[in-house]
Amino acid sequence: MKKLLATSLILLMTAGALAGCNTISGAGKDVQEGGQAVQDAAS
Repeated sequence: MKKLLATSLILLMTAGALAGCNTISGAGKDVQEGGQAVQDAAS
C-alpha cells in the first residue's frame, strides 16, 4: 500500500512539473511576440 502511494505521489509531482514547464514556455513566447510587435511598430 505504501509503495502504491509513493508511486502515485511521484507521478503527480512529475506531471505537475511538466505542466509548469509548458506554462512558462508559453508565457515566454507570448512576451517575445509582444516585444516583436512593439519593435515593429517603432520602426
